[in-house]
Amino acid sequence: MGASVAYHLSRLGVTNVILIEREPALGTGSTGRNAGGVRHQFSHEANVRLSIESISLFERFADDVGAPIDFHQDGYLFLLSEPAQVEAFRRNVEMQRRLGVEVDWLEPPEIARRVPGLTIDGVMAATFCARDGICDPNGVTMGFAQAAQRAGVKILKDTSVTGIHVEHGRIAAVETDRDRINTRVVVNAAGPWAKSIGAMAGVSVPVEPMRRHIFIAHAPAVGDWTHGGPNGGPAGPANRIMVIDFDSTFYFHREGAGLLFGMGDPDERSGFDQTVNWQVLEKITPVAMRRLPALAELPIAKAWAGLYEMTPDANPIIGRAGHVEGFHAITGFSGHGFQHAPAAGRILADVIAGRDPHFDLSPFAHDRFRDSASSGEGNVV
Repeated sequence: MGASVAYHLSRLGVTNVILIEREPALGTGSTGRNAGGVRHQFSHEANVRLSIESISLFERFADDVGAPIDFHQDGYLFLLSEPAQVEAFRRNVEMQRRLGVEVDWLEPPEIARRVPGLTIDGVMAATFCARDGICDPNGVTMGFAQAAQRAGVKILKDTSVTGIHVEHGRIAAVETDRDRINTRVVVNAAGPWAKSIGAMAGVSVPVEPMRRHIFIAHAPAVGDWTHGGPNGGPAGPANRIMVIDFDSTFYFHREGAGLLFGMGDPDERSGFDQTVNWQVLEKITPVAMRRLPALAELPIAKAWAGLYEMTPDANPIIGRAGHVEGFHAITGFSGHGFQHAPAAGRILADVIAGRDPHFDLSPFAHDRFRDSASSGEGNVV
């Protein structure tokens, strides 16, 4: 998010920008730990609109930003097993199609054909969007950052923000462990740590960190994905299609020669712990074996954990935040931040530069949480 905002500001001619990164390298936090999924299939119209703009930029990233990225549009497949899910997704598909997104509604026989090795017991229907896919978070981050640097933006790495000075109700300076930076504008793009940055300015930012796990299984020891399953059948998809069992949130896609998979843990509590809890794998295993039986025979090659930045309604905060003039936020994307970085960064850059972003930001307003009726995003994986 920070790199995207810096890039889009530079495109507007605003280059007196400093991007501050606490770690020695960019993209080593939540960005570097996510599965790289990119999709149009959201339940909230505002998120679909972010996806439309963002995916369009991913498709032309090399030409527009000047950096190649690894982007595979093999599609997202949502498996639906409950009548309520079916009805909700029918409404979602109607809205997505109204916005120009091509989404297929699939019956069980077609689902099985699309994903070899998948067991569809209990699945009532599925949705599929061919322009969804998997993208490279590091390539996107570095592409934005390097283009911004070429335009004159300064990037400070291995630098921690220690304080934010507010004078007469507006931003005056940012204090770091290296220096004081006088500025009238601050963008809080700290992801899971956004609440602590907000507190430095006296602004409450309702973002909580939530640990999520990713596992990578080895390829089949015998045969390959097309012939390495039980009884010599298909083990899984030959491409990188992302399959999501919406009822359990179990998901998987091919990752190189292996298979990347994960699932939300309903017992997880908010916190900054990013160590791997192997008991989560024990919860995933029964669901994984039911949906993709070949996983039962595959050893785990790698595992890691990262943090979602959750808001109460699972929608982000984009724009001016709180009562302090000059304080902006772009955070709280609740697991779908990387994929919305192109559009969100462009929108906030327009706001900061005093331009019309041509986007209704009311669903993402900081003060929306005063209204208990605020509607949020339902398709959180």
